[in-house]
This record gives sequence, structure tokens and C-alpha cells, in this order.
Amino acid sequence: MGFDGAVRNGAGRARRVARGRVVEVAARAGFVARGAIYVLVGVVALRIALSDDDGKQADRGGALTELAQKPFGEALLWLLGLGLVGMALWRLSEALFGQVGPEGRKPGKRLLSAGRFVFYGVVSYLVLAYVTGDKGSGSGSSDRQVDDITATVLDWRGGQWIVGAAGLGVVAAGLWMIGRAALRKYRRRLRMGEMSAPVRRAVDVLGVVGGCGRGCAFATAGAFLVVAAVRHEPGEAKGMDDTLRSFSHTAAGPWLLVALAVALMAFGVFSWASARWRKV
Repeated sequence: MGFDGAVRNGAGRARRVARGRVVEVAARAGFVARGAIYVLVGVVALRIALSDDDGKQADRGGALTELAQKPFGEALLWLLGLGLVGMALWRLSEALFGQVGPEGRKPGKRLLSAGRFVFYGVVSYLVLAYVTGDKGSGSGSSDRQVDDITATVLDWRGGQWIVGAAGLGVVAAGLWMIGRAALRKYRRRLRMGEMSAPVRRAVDVLGVVGGCGRGCAFATAGAFLVVAAVRHEPGEAKGMDDTLRSFSHTAAGPWLLVALAVALMAFGVFSWASARWRKV
């Protein structure tokens, strides 16, 4: 076998592994982990809305703290971190070999999977660093982190344009999430035919409500970034915690935050449904 043949044979084996049982299990574990984070963030946000937040953050750090305080908390955190590693590996396989479906090998979709691989890789590292003793890596306030990063970038030449562009990008991503959820685009990724009629209706409610709530949170965080760029004030940028808290400062009072908290929990449960019926 020549060099070219060996390369093709190796690529074929790698592709079979990417489409195999191990990567499938990793992907489904990743959806379970993602769902747990959103449910926990929603629970903390609900406590904030009802004036019982105990100083916890409605973000990833708050979710980790919440989970750490449960029975067998350390074991659960290990499972959460490893599940996110599984999600990262699945996204990497999509970036290398394409997503499921006839258009899955398009460059745009593979690039999107590569971005998701980086995101979940970073998040899984932070979670595992937290559970192994580096409490500052995973539980730090997202508000402080966003404020620090924004302040640094605003000091660069053209920093206002960079922050503004990033903010518009996050707003666009949030609106994209809302649009996909409202149009029920997620159905193409799920094995809907294997669900009973009541389960399909429940998944539709979770997918639409959860996806719209998630998109709303992202779009709002992006809008705060744009404001920070326009005013050249890093303090105007908000992490997930302050973004969610801002909903309780509207004319609707805490009830808008209650609705968003429920929506985020719905997205978490939808992620668990994806762990069962997602095409991977």
C-alpha cells in the first residue's frame, strides 16, 4: 500500500470512528450535561426573581456552585465535565467529517461545528478545573469576566469597533436562535417519528419556548455589548448573570425574569430530549 493509500485508509477509519458508537454516546452525554447547566441556571434565575438568590450567580459559575452543594456533588461535577468533553469531541468530528444530513459537509456548517468545538472545549476545561480544585476557573462571575475583557479590548486601537461588532454578532446569534426555535427547525435534527403524539407536542413546546428564551438572553447580552462600545464604558457590558437580572428591572417587574428562567429550564429539558432523539 502506497502513502496515498495509507492516508485514505487512515481517513476512512477516522470517519468510521466519528460515525461510530463511541462518538454517539459522547454526543448524547454532552446534551445531558448542557441540559443540566441550563436547568440549574434557570433555577438560580428563578430564585433571583423571587428575591431568594443567596448571592448566587445566574450563570455557569452559579450552576456549578449549585451542583457542588448537592449530595454526591463532586461526582456529579465530574460527570458534567466529562459530558461536556463528549460534546466537544462530537463537534470536532462534525468539523472534520461533516454533520449528519445531505448538506452536512458544507464548509459553513463545518466551520460552525469547529466554533462549537472550541466553545465546549473551553467550558469543559473550566468545569474540570473547578472540580479538581481550581475554584476560580469555573465559578468566577461572568459579569466580572465580561467587564474585564471589554475594558481590555476598548483600550485597543479600534477597540470600540471590535466590541461593537462582537455585540452585533451576539445579537444576531440570539435572533438566529429565536428564529430557528419559532420555525421549529430543530425538528430536522430529531427523530420525531419515534416519538408518541404527546411526546412530540411536549418536545415542540420545550423547543420553541426554550429556544426563544435562550435566544432572548443572548440577544440582550449582545445589546449590552453594543451599548458599552457606543458609550466606551466597559461597565455597560454584562455577563449572563447581570443580563438575566436586568429583566427584573423592567416595567413587568420580576415576572419577566420568571418567564425567562422557566424558558431556560425548558431549554435544559429540551437538551435532555435531544440526548434521546437527536440524530448524531
